[in-house]
Amino acid sequence: MTAAGLSGFLLLPLVLFAVVTSITPGPNNILLTASGANFGFRRTLPHMLGISAGFLSLIIVSGMGVGAVILASPLLHQGLKLLGTAYLLWLAWQLARAGAIETATKARPMRFHEAALFQYVNPKAWMMAVGAIAAFTTPGGDYALELALVAVIFTLVNLPCVSLWALFGVGIGRFLHDARQRLTFNLVMAGLTVLSALLLFL
Repeated sequence: MTAAGLSGFLLLPLVLFAVVTSITPGPNNILLTASGANFGFRRTLPHMLGISAGFLSLIIVSGMGVGAVILASPLLHQGLKLLGTAYLLWLAWQLARAGAIETATKARPMRFHEAALFQYVNPKAWMMAVGAIAAFTTPGGDYALELALVAVIFTLVNLPCVSLWALFGVGIGRFLHDARQRLTFNLVMAGLTVLSALLLFL
């Protein structure tokens, strides 16, 4: 199928694929919910933009064949899982500590570059990128144009989807009226982050 065929026939499936993979629960969205509740929407913007920018670059890198090599190699794939799990556990620890009185004043939202780089140790992001490229590029087609279309569609879809999770967190934050409630919420979100890390091995 040509690139023109992709834009005409597979555009809707590509958009739906991007929506489903971007809006379903995962490490990024759990952390965004926690950030929205603790820091508000405006301070979480760099985190959201970093996710979208990082994933855009990940699609491009995967399109060059790096993603397929990693996922095809059991050793590299396992190494990526271990690295991603270790980082998620560290983030969960930071999140759990954010509710404590002595550390609450030092807590801050994830920065743009941190969120962007996190995509490279997020196995779900690699699988999303490689899956999209495999499904929506065609043998004999204009690969560069098809890859660009996949990257653009995912970027346009991803940011609104992750924004919803940040807004969800902002809504929850309005019900956290004291330090104890905030600590409980952060512990729950830390637990979900740990769970998402463990699920990487299923």
